[in-house]
Amino acid sequence: MISVEIGSDEPHEYASGISAGDVILNVHGKRSGAVAALVDGVERDFSYELDADCSVEPILGESAAGLYILRHSCAHLLAQAVTELFPDAKPTIGPPIDHGFYYDFYMDPIGDEELRMIEKKMKEHIRANHKIIREEFDNAGLREVIADNKFKLEIMEEKIGDEVGSSAYRQGDFIDMCRGPHAPSTSHLRFFKLTSTSQAYWRADSKREPLTRIYGMCYATKEGLKARQKQIQEAGKRDHKKIGKEMELYMIDELIGKGLPVWLPNGEVLKSEIERYAVETEAAYGYDRVTTPVLAKQQLFECSGHLPHYADSMYPPMEMDDGTYYLKAMNCPMHHLIFANKKRSYRELPIRIAEYGTVYRNELSGTLTGLLRVRMLSMNDAHIYCTLDQVAAEFADNIRMVQDYYATFGFSDYSFRLSLWDPENPEKYIDQPENWESTENHLRAILDDLGVDYVEAVGEAAFYGPKVDIQFHTLLGREESMSTIQLDFAAKERFELSYMDETGAENGEVFVIHRAPLSTHERFVAFLTEHWAGNFPTWLSPIQVQVITISEKHKAYAAEVGDALKAAGVRVKVDDSDATIGKKIRMHRKMRPAYMLILGEEETANSTVSVRARNGDQSNGVPIDDFVAGIFAEITNRSPELSLVPPQS
Repeated sequence: MISVEIGSDEPHEYASGISAGDVILNVHGKRSGAVAALVDGVERDFSYELDADCSVEPILGESAAGLYILRHSCAHLLAQAVTELFPDAKPTIGPPIDHGFYYDFYMDPIGDEELRMIEKKMKEHIRANHKIIREEFDNAGLREVIADNKFKLEIMEEKIGDEVGSSAYRQGDFIDMCRGPHAPSTSHLRFFKLTSTSQAYWRADSKREPLTRIYGMCYATKEGLKARQKQIQEAGKRDHKKIGKEMELYMIDELIGKGLPVWLPNGEVLKSEIERYAVETEAAYGYDRVTTPVLAKQQLFECSGHLPHYADSMYPPMEMDDGTYYLKAMNCPMHHLIFANKKRSYRELPIRIAEYGTVYRNELSGTLTGLLRVRMLSMNDAHIYCTLDQVAAEFADNIRMVQDYYATFGFSDYSFRLSLWDPENPEKYIDQPENWESTENHLRAILDDLGVDYVEAVGEAAFYGPKVDIQFHTLLGREESMSTIQLDFAAKERFELSYMDETGAENGEVFVIHRAPLSTHERFVAFLTEHWAGNFPTWLSPIQVQVITISEKHKAYAAEVGDALKAAGVRVKVDDSDATIGKKIRMHRKMRPAYMLILGEEETANSTVSVRARNGDQSNGVPIDDFVAGIFAEITNRSPELSLVPPQS
């Protein structure tokens, strides 16, 4: 007999060899919601046999660990259905992800019809309630199982190598190499939905085999799945690609190329307002602005370390008559040269160099989506050159700057992440372990002193130093990096950065802070559009006021109103066409002006306007001078909400 601790009760006695699942069923019953077990702190399948005294805890399907297991199991179910329907398809990898899972297959691309067929087949296997059975193999046996799949063989050689062997999981006629654990049976996977497909490459390498990626979502309960579907439906209404087209913010044309957005007039207004605000803010913080070229010689990027560390994200070299050039993927190397352009005194430090530069990054075409992932990136980039003693104050100022920006733009759902290097993968980083340890500890102390809540993430640092990332939480529940503040300890050596200290000696201890508090314009506008559903605060709205006449008789007064608003710096459009008032309102609503002004006989006679605010407020008989003064204040104050609420008539 063995003694099993489970819950707060007295230990239970069982015969040796009982499964972890049977123990959980015995104590908690069939309705426990458990999908796996935690045995002495290690995740195990229900079928895991207990042969010694131990502790057992149920892993509930609605827990983070339980959802991971369900989603991993659902990826296997997807592979089972795909290989049954498309016998030539080769499964590669199928991991769980936030809210769901995906699986990459070596097969031809598929469409919505095939996606529905696959989902139907998955449901058939759920109804069949196949047991999901773990099987152990030695190396020879495992190779035999996956012999016809070169992708799985490659994974095996990399992950297992000369180890004794590994496991695979079987459900019905399907078997897949995996370490597990998995749900007990396919009936546990009924709350799922396939969502989309995309292109991928094996090993994320465009030179390798093209793959078809199939996405799905999976939850432990019907309520969880429905809530997620509702969330996706709401996010669809706010999709920046849809709204961007309606509001004529940007366009992407195949003749120009994927991932290369063109800002249309309305989008340029939005982008310029963000830039103007950032320029004003940076001026208050003591930044000097510069402009640098969009390409530079290979030697510059070798000096910075971007070649070879960042080569995969840079466009191919251009051979010119005086050397090899690259499109810049970042501004920092040129800013370093600006700092080193003349002798610097300790009295000048910190020096803050800012630029609204456009950089170009060679993103894979299959990863490009709207403004979120592009190849042309415009950002309010800046670099601060300072002593180690000044780093804390500069970091604190930049964190406050981010918090002020986000408050102005109406963002509140964000968090901080301290991104560290991964000493297990030193080839990705500058090889200076002592500097990594000291700078990481320095940033940790700064965040602690500021009282900022943060999490730590190993492997997320830049190749030249640790950073603080501001993580934005989207409407779909995704966590996306929005802003970043990076500490660079390598540039001082690579670019021989120095200053004359108090003693008159040359001091090479120059630390560089890289910061982009508003991400890139493209990414930021995407988040901003989805957050506000295109109903931007008045100061950002491409069209702040839309004037509409009831009839052509009111054209002259409409022109007066438009001129008064333009004189106050308001972006205004006037529609004095002969279309009906209803048609005009419907047509202009999609452009989401902050306010519509309706002009008719009464307004013309009394020099007033009837106001329809975008938030639904309406008021008649508002003196035009009062409206102009009110909207001028609203724009000047950069209010995140509509603050001009006329008195109700």
